[in-house]
Amino acid sequence: MNVIGTVGLPGSGKGEAANVAEAADIPVVVMGDVIRAECRRRGLDPAQHHGRIAGALREEAGDDAIATRTLPRIREAAAESDRDETVLVDGLRSTVELERFREAFGDDFTLLAIRAPFELRAERLGERGRDDSDDDLEALRERDDREIELGLGETLERADVEIDNTDSLAAFRERVREVLGIESEAGDSAEMPNAGGDSA
Repeated sequence: MNVIGTVGLPGSGKGEAANVAEAADIPVVVMGDVIRAECRRRGLDPAQHHGRIAGALREEAGDDAIATRTLPRIREAAAESDRDETVLVDGLRSTVELERFREAFGDDFTLLAIRAPFELRAERLGERGRDDSDDDLEALRERDDREIELGLGETLERADVEIDNTDSLAAFRERVREVLGIESEAGDSAEMPNAGGDSA
């Protein structure tokens, strides 16, 4: 099994990396789906209670609770895959989660950090060009702070591989394919302006 986890701040390009994997028939396991499922189990709207339930899971079952609940999803996805049992895991945040995956998969686990500067991520998330753009930028800064407080900054520093996502979308996709071991696609040769789009 080859498990590749992604970590990055909002708008860095994690969602696009997942799109690249899915286009190549590599299964994608989203850690946030564990939280959404738990929200529904408790009769709550995931859109309104996602953060609260994520915190509750960590309080009730430990800081690695979400990673632990993700493990069977990863193994199931690998078992069902026709592509060399490679799985992309979207949404690592803390070093505790990282250690849980390293413990479970050993050398078969690779952490991919996707980086982009704040201003570029803000553009990609549509934070500019509105009347309330200052408020939107502040909201993104607060969101960054929450992610870093959870340990995302330290997790980024412990990555095995990094992608600096400041070039074109085509270049980003090609770099992701290299990390995933996917052959290049001629259809992506055209230069495109950005490679953001993730909201997780």
